[in-house]
Amino acid sequence: MMHTWTARTIRDRVADGAVSATEVCRALLDRIHALNPHLNAFLSIAERDALARAAEVDRNRAAWADRPLLGVPIAIKDNISTQGLRTSAASRMLERYTPAYDATVIRRLLDAGAVIIGKTNCDEFAMGSSNENSAFGPVKNPWDTTRMPGGSSGGSAAAVAAGLVPIALGSDTGGSIRQPAALCGIVGLKPTYGRVSRYGLLAFGSSLDQIGPLTRTAEDAALVTSVLAGHDPADATSARRDVPDYATSLTASSFSGTGSGAPRIGVPRALLAEGLDEDVRASILGALAALERDGATLVDVDLPHARYAVPVYYLVATAEASSNLARYDGVRYTSRALLSSTDDLTSMYRRTRDEFFGAEVKRRIMLGTYVLSAGYYDAYYLKSQQVRTLIRRDYDRAFESVDAVAMPTSPLPALRLGERVHDPLQMYLLDVFTVSANLTGHPAISVPCGQTRDRLPIGLQLVGRAFDESRLLQLAHHIERTQPWPALAPDLQPLASKS
Repeated sequence: MMHTWTARTIRDRVADGAVSATEVCRALLDRIHALNPHLNAFLSIAERDALARAAEVDRNRAAWADRPLLGVPIAIKDNISTQGLRTSAASRMLERYTPAYDATVIRRLLDAGAVIIGKTNCDEFAMGSSNENSAFGPVKNPWDTTRMPGGSSGGSAAAVAAGLVPIALGSDTGGSIRQPAALCGIVGLKPTYGRVSRYGLLAFGSSLDQIGPLTRTAEDAALVTSVLAGHDPADATSARRDVPDYATSLTASSFSGTGSGAPRIGVPRALLAEGLDEDVRASILGALAALERDGATLVDVDLPHARYAVPVYYLVATAEASSNLARYDGVRYTSRALLSSTDDLTSMYRRTRDEFFGAEVKRRIMLGTYVLSAGYYDAYYLKSQQVRTLIRRDYDRAFESVDAVAMPTSPLPALRLGERVHDPLQMYLLDVFTVSANLTGHPAISVPCGQTRDRLPIGLQLVGRAFDESRLLQLAHHIERTQPWPALAPDLQPLASKS
């Protein structure tokens, strides 16, 4: 039953010698081999390297006993660089790319004693809300394999929800950690922009991207965030801020009177008025009512510019994507189209990008190039940045009177695979509640808060003040301890029996 253990449990049992890191690693590798053919959550499984690393942990157990992630297997979204292990961004463009260096977050995980077990599937270059844009096929939701897990970090979310790993890293540009966390019934944290180094993350939207954890519990999210966070000289956007011990701060519960006072939670009720699935609405309101019964104060807040968040996000994100993806041209480390003797350099660029980029990536590059063009820059890109500032001011004003702003993570539960894949505008609207936190840079967390009548997970999102991840983790931890939904898990026995 090691697949049900949290990262904290694994770390403690390895540290005291109750179980070896090799035993844990082998048990989870066996589970991955049994279930991944049905879920498609992993693109690469680093079996040999993971077992070698686990053996190293066992040899050094006594000396490494104080390392916070000792022997904990962790999966990595396939757009984060891992030395010697393929990093494809789920794209044919990088299908054979193996980085020569580790991302900063990978080095910090290894220094903390973690075991990297593999790379997870995602939307190509992290562009999508359903994980159906991967060049290597969609990820299946462990709760219902006919449904999407959410994107773009759907492989990481599915791996954690299915008990393949206790922790996975994702990246969040417009909700790509929180949305799949909600649809797969786990915890997903997007830290404050600049809290975690982006060095080694394949860039999509440089002013929006942030690496963060997907876990089964808030305690595990706190544990790994303490490892990941902190200034990095290799990333000019990383913040020079002290990093608190997030796991220790969980015990300072403001509900028990031992913290800084009962939390005040803002509720933007105008955003909840329409477009919500009825089961989602009922679960969100039920979770908020439970928090109020426990002593929280619910405060109506106004976010008047939030209705512009989706168009603003898709202008900013596509503009930055068109610039960042210009490097994938077939010249250096990417795939290259077969050329004829008459092809020139421009033809090589065009044919390579046409052949190896998927439809959604091409769509966003074209949109971004358009909004940055000379005749439209002021009308679209500049205007979107101005409205982005207004959205940030709305949140700053709200945080003058509340500790966190609560809303659904997703307006709908997990959709069936293929249900909206041919309607990109409708797919983009799934990000309506998540993109604002990326535009403003605030931290945000999704925590399970209910289920639909079809037993699909529903997530509550909490957005906090900049660099106040501690308060969000405290609130998520309280919800886990007082509400029943986080304890539920998908029944994967029928899939396992097919293997």
